[in-house]
Parts: sequence; C-alpha cells; structure tokens
Amino acid sequence: MKCLSYAFELNSVSEDLGCRRGEFSRKHYGSVELLISSDADGAIQRAGRFRVENGSSGENTDYTPGTWHRTDVHLENPEYHTRWYFKYFLGKVHQNYIGTDAEKNPFFLSVVLSDQNNQRVPQYHAILWRKTGTQKICLPYSPTKTLSVKSILSAMSLDKFEKSPREIFHPEIQKDLLVLEEQEGSVNFKFGILYAKDGQLTDDEMFSNEMGSESFQRFLHLLGDTVTLKGWTGYRGGLDTKNDTTGIFSIYTVFQGHEIMFHVSTMLPYSRENKQQVERKRHIGNDIVTIVFQEGEESSPAFKPSMIRSHFTHIFALVRYNKQNDSYRLKIFSEESVPLFGPPLPSPPVFTNHQEFRDFLLVKLINGEKATLETPTFSQKRQRTLDMLIRSLYQDLMPDLHKVNVSLFIPHTCFPVLASKCNALKLKTTVKGDATANLATTSFCKKEPWESQSFCSNFPHEVVCADSWGQSLLVSTDAGILLIDDGQPSVQVFDKTLQVKQMHVLETLDLLIARTDKGKDSRLLVFRLSAVQKDIETKQIIRSKYDCRENKLERTKGCHLYAINTHHGSELRIVVAIRNKLLLVTKKYNPCNSLTSSSLLSSSESPVEEFQYIREICLSDPPVVMTLVDGPTGDSDNMICVAYRHQFDLVNESTGESYRLHHVETNKVNFVAAIDVYEDGEAGLLLCYNYVCQYRKVHPFNGGSPLIQPSAYDFHFSWNQVPYAVVCAFPYILAFTTDSIEIRLVVNGNLVHTAVVPELQLVASKSDIYFKATAAVSGSCDSSSKEMSSRSSPQTPTAYEMPESPLSSLEGEVPCKNLYKIPLSNLVGRSIERPLKSPLAPKVITTTISSGTPSLPVTHSLSLSRMEIKEIASRTRKELLGLLDEPIPKTETAQKQKKAPRRQSDPKQGAVRSTSSDR
Repeated sequence: MKCLSYAFELNSVSEDLGCRRGEFSRKHYGSVELLISSDADGAIQRAGRFRVENGSSGENTDYTPGTWHRTDVHLENPEYHTRWYFKYFLGKVHQNYIGTDAEKNPFFLSVVLSDQNNQRVPQYHAILWRKTGTQKICLPYSPTKTLSVKSILSAMSLDKFEKSPREIFHPEIQKDLLVLEEQEGSVNFKFGILYAKDGQLTDDEMFSNEMGSESFQRFLHLLGDTVTLKGWTGYRGGLDTKNDTTGIFSIYTVFQGHEIMFHVSTMLPYSRENKQQVERKRHIGNDIVTIVFQEGEESSPAFKPSMIRSHFTHIFALVRYNKQNDSYRLKIFSEESVPLFGPPLPSPPVFTNHQEFRDFLLVKLINGEKATLETPTFSQKRQRTLDMLIRSLYQDLMPDLHKVNVSLFIPHTCFPVLASKCNALKLKTTVKGDATANLATTSFCKKEPWESQSFCSNFPHEVVCADSWGQSLLVSTDAGILLIDDGQPSVQVFDKTLQVKQMHVLETLDLLIARTDKGKDSRLLVFRLSAVQKDIETKQIIRSKYDCRENKLERTKGCHLYAINTHHGSELRIVVAIRNKLLLVTKKYNPCNSLTSSSLLSSSESPVEEFQYIREICLSDPPVVMTLVDGPTGDSDNMICVAYRHQFDLVNESTGESYRLHHVETNKVNFVAAIDVYEDGEAGLLLCYNYVCQYRKVHPFNGGSPLIQPSAYDFHFSWNQVPYAVVCAFPYILAFTTDSIEIRLVVNGNLVHTAVVPELQLVASKSDIYFKATAAVSGSCDSSSKEMSSRSSPQTPTAYEMPESPLSSLEGEVPCKNLYKIPLSNLVGRSIERPLKSPLAPKVITTTISSGTPSLPVTHSLSLSRMEIKEIASRTRKELLGLLDEPIPKTETAQKQKKAPRRQSDPKQGAVRSTSSDR
C-alpha cells in the first residue's frame, strides 16, 4: 500500500517533530485552584475547584498591552467540519445500514461517495452511530476497487455482529439520522451576562443591579445588537418573544455562522420584592457559560465563581474595563472537570483592540461550551438520549428490512421522491437555524496560519525525501539529489547513482546524514556540509555513489531505518536499525567542528572518524518506527521508542531493556509516527497509528527505567483519515494524507481545519513545512462549502459519473505538481531564528541584480563568520523583543525587497473582524 511505503521514507520527516519547536505547557491554559467565598462576616459560604486562566506568568510581560497579534484564535471542532451528515449526505446519493454488534447494541452506518469541497477528490465518507457517540472516517475512492460494508466497519473497529447490517431504503430515515447528528450539540448558543458593581461579593447583590454603567453599555454594544424580543423570529435562547415576560430587549449577534443570544441581567425582569431575583437567576443560572462584567479597580475584591449559586454554570469569563488606556482585561474560570479548550489567554490578558477582544471572547466562550458538553454531567445525559433514540429507531425499522451481504457495497441511484424530500429537509433545517450559516453560505475570509506559499513551480521529479538547509531545500529525487531555493534554478549535488531514502541536514554540527537504500548494500553516510557547499560554490564535481566510499559509517551495512536525537546540544546520538538489531552510535559535540570554522577544512576530509560505536541492542522484530527520547539527566536515562508488530516499546539505551508502552488492539496496524514532545521539561510521546493519536507521558525513575502507567494528562483522539505522516507545530498537530491536511490542537486533539490538497506528499518539516501537490493550501474563504450555494443540482455524482482522472480538468491533461511551503513562524505565532543565508546565497549574490548593479562577491573567511554570528545574535535579540517582524539578511536585501509584497503582510489583515454581515 502507498501509506505503508511512506512510513520508512518519511520517517526522517516525522521523528523530529514536536521538540524542535520548543516545549509546550498546559500552564498556558491555567491551573486548578480551590476558590472559597465568604460573607461580610468572614464565614465561608461556598467552595469549588476551578481552573483559572489569567495569562501565562512565564511569558514576557514587558510589552505594551494589545500589541500582540494572534493567529491561533479558532473555533474548535467547527460544525462545518463535524456535521458530516448535513454537509455530505443530506440530499445526496448515499446508503444507510442498520445492525447490532456483539453486545446486541443497535448501530447505524451511513456511507456516501462525495467530491470533497468540489476539489475533484472523490472520497467515501462513513458515519457510525452508536450509543457511545458517532465515529467518522474518510476512505479513499478507487474506480477499480469495490468497497465493502464489512471493510468499513472493520476500519471502525467493529468486526463482530449479533445481526449483520441491513440496508435501509425508507426515505424518512434521513430525517431521523439528522436528529441523531443534532445530539452532538446545538449550533446556536445562549450566554449569560451578569453585571457586578465594585465591592459586590454575593450573587443576590449582583442580580439586584437594576441598571448598568456607561462602560457596561459600551461592552454590550460591542458584543452584539439590541433587539426587541416581541415578534423576534431568530434564535431566542429560551426568551419569551410573545408576551414580554422575559424582558423587552436583549442582545443578539451572529458570529461565524452561529446565532448567539445573551441573557443580560439588567435586561431581564427586575422585582423589588424578590431579593433573590429568581426570574433573572432562572435564565443566567441555567447557562453553561456566563460573562461577569465587574466594575472597580484591580485592587478591589475580585469575583470568584463560588459567589454564584449554580450547579449548571461551568465557565465564568470575568471582564474588567480600564478607562485609563481604554482596554479590557479577561480572566477565565472553568470548573475542574471541563477539558482544556483554547485559545489560551495572552500574557498579560489585556486587549486594547476592542474588535479583537470581541472575537477572542466569543471564540473562547463557544469553545468553552463545547468542551463542557464533554464533561460527565452532560456526556452521560447525551449518551442516554442517543441510546434511547437509536433503540427506538431500530425497533421501528427492523421488521421491514431484508438482510444484505456485508461483503458488498454497490452505489445505487436514489428515488426521485427521496432526493426532493432530502433537499426540502436540508432547506428547512437551515431556515429554522439548526444548521450553522457557514454550512450554507460562504464564510468570511481571513488569513489562516496554515496558508501555503509557492516554493518551486512545475517540479518534474519524484521526491523520495528531503530536509531544509537554511532557506533552501535539499531533495532526494529520482534524478539525484538537488538543492532548491525559492525562485532559483535547482543545483545538482549528487547524481542519480546515489539513492537516498532518509536524510538529515544538521547545520550547527556541519553534518549531512543520509541513508542509501539498495537492498543489502544500504548504508549510512555522513558528509560535511561545508564540503558539500564548497562543491556547489566552485561547481567542481557532481558526486556519485563511487565518490562516497570514505563517507560510509562502519557496521551500518543493511540498515533499513535510522533515527537521531533532536536535542543534540552536547552530543549527537544515532540509532541505526539493521533488521531486528539496533546500533547505537554517538558523536561528541566539538565547537571546533561547528559551521563557523568548518569552511577552513578540506572538502576531502570525512567526519566518519568522529563517530564512535557504543553498543548493539537486539529486538524481537524489525522496527517500523523509531524515536529517541531524551531523559531529564542524559545519563543512562535516554530511551528509544520503537514500533513493531502490534506494540510500542521503550528501550533503555544504556541497558538494552525494553518496556511495553502501548499495545494496539486491532487486527491490522499501520504505524505512522512516535513523536517526542516535552511538556514542562518532562518527556512525552504522541503515538500515531491507524486513525489514532495517543499522548503518553513518560516518567523516568531508578536510573532510567520508565514509569509507564495511565496519567491524568494522557489523552487520545482519532483522525478522520489514516495519515502517512504527522507534523507537530505547537499549538497545532497536522496529519498528512494523500489528499488532505487535517489540522488539530496538540493540547486536546480538537479539530480546527481540514484542507483538501490533491495528490499531496509531505516533503520536509524540520523548520518550515514543505509539501508537493497540485494545489496550495488556502484560507478559510476557500474552504467554505460550495455545495449549498451552488446553483447546480446538489446530487453527488455516482461512481460511473466520476471522472477516471479526477484531478485533471481536461481529458489527457496531466496536472503539474508544485512545491509549497507553510512558514513555521505563521504556525507557532512567534519569532523563529532563521539562518542568515541559504547555501545558494553565494551563487545568488554574485549575479547581476535586475537594477543592473552587480552585487559584491562574498569571501569565506573566519572574520566574516564572526560578523555573521554577531549579526545573527543581534537580529535574534530584536526578534525576541518584538522589534523585528521578519529578519532580512543584508546580503540578500535586494532579493528580499523584490519579494516583499508576497512575503510580508499587514498584521492587521490576519485579525478576525466583526462586520455588519457578521452580526
């Protein structure tokens, strides 16, 4: 299979993923505290454990509030990507099945063949409804291969049945399945807003405020529009729209397709006789999320969630307004059982841009309510409701059904009455507000951090592996190894006799590590980057495999895989897999061999002698995936994570002892990656296999033997499609399939975006992410649904209507493939130290610039290297202090100015804005 072949060749892409981009911490999302409230006499009234988010205290807080620019403010698990039945199935030709599992629990299965987002990428979408929830997967479409119902259920880990699936032809089933999908949660939201004066410490005092201040009124106007409730036809959030029993006015808005009604305490009915204001508490006390707008200075007594008597409200957003600098300060309280949700608050959590504050607050509140629905309080109720609906539907349908062969899946045309009813139901669902607006219309455009840039157009070669070198890309292809720079002709470095399957470019160590693969003659080669660069600059020779005999590492003959440690500050460790044996090799770090002085070395000098063999470790089977995990001390506590058969094991580098980390309980296992990430300095692993990504924390003890047991920090999630490579760029984790990039958050696994990219191949991801495809990754405006807004028939083409070459618009046309780049700085949202120039810089700067002025040639000397180091240090310092947006090397000023319109963008353009259409 294609996915399996990538596992070996792209392991160099997957093994250095998370840790090279810095450690991550859940402290960005607050810490759990015991909050106690007391009355005026000091007597304790209530207490509760809440996670308090007040901005990370470990970050730099010296900059001016509001000058930060966020790229990670996203709705998590957006309905556009999660409401599959409404988006892909309703009104389309699809099949529905019913059956019972081995425990006699009924289930429903829906399968559709759709052209995803009109990108000419046909896929099977499958939804499995069970009492525990829904499971969704994508399966590739092949015009020559029939997909069976049994294979779909097996991919969802459902292999045994009490009653085999039977197909449902009743047209009303689509209405029933739409009801099941709506149990995932409402697409519209109601949030409470409680006004608190300075010094008020009880909920009776807060709910008794008859009027709000001028700053409170401005805050309400910022959130939404004032609407008259009587006769209101939009989403009402439980308010009375006929008799004014819940007030005359309220605040309402539409945000990214979601209708939001606010329950404002000062707008709800007020009673002078009732001190507890039961009518107000009846609405705000039953809201999952409540905003508390508190007057007063920072030094005045602060609000605590324990002041509010409510068993239903799980999240409080405390908002304070500062008149002096016209800014808002935000603080979030989440009940302890609520899972982590984003976006994390900035540090300090102060907003001077009011529109950015509005967007941030609404995204935070919507994500918070969705996260609360996953707590036991709500999930158990949802599971009972879903179980009841599925069983009731099963009893109604089973008597009229006939058994079908589960080994066959034959797409058929639907009845005309079914199609018309489906389209009417889809329109009715949209009109009544049970589907988000951005499922039916085009969402507003904004610049997303994962948007790609063109790096090399019309790349004709097949890519085997690659790694970034400065701002260039060293690529192993079917034509040899090429060095590619943006906008420059490619340079041949090695000819095609050297077939490289894995490579690492280590600029700080002046090393190029490569694995050649040709059966038993496969070897591990090491080169000096300075020697390779000298050959490029002088254009002396194009090396072949016969010129690399001195670069072969001993004992590595027959290797099929290798891995290196990503934190190689003190020493470089390499583990080479030769069948079921692991060979541990190290290279001590020597400052004299760094890039600053390596230009003085002879190009013929080989670094082989600097490596030393340490030990050999035997495994029971050849590993498929390997990752080196650094111990906290680095002294006999370093480990190797290996994947083989049906398990992930941890191997102690010093003793060779292995420990079971995770066993995969499935018949077939497709190992993808084991990613080492470090949370607050402690090692953890993201284990990726099949559709699953699971986080496991590793606690070393007793001289390096790992403590492997379930932890409260462990979590897992499922991809919608089996990836062949996974890239971690905090706060995101990206899964690459043959035609899509699935983007989730590392901290909780929640889906953020799915980009359809035809004929996708990940190339490199050490710094910026490079991939090869026929189309780029665009922003949210291009990813919006075109199916609902299309004037053509909503019917999805059946199998015989699908073009045999779905990616070509004209018969016989072969789509060209390009190399694209996703800048790492866009994803991580902070400054990243960049190399001063790429390896092709000498070639570029000795040519004539378009203005006609020849640039000065660069002479490689030790003094110039010191100048480069000084400039890098100065520029990096400016980046860290926020004084420099994008580092521009002096030697490439003209070239960067020429490309400035494409590379530089106004930071304000990426911000999410509230427009009149948004409301």
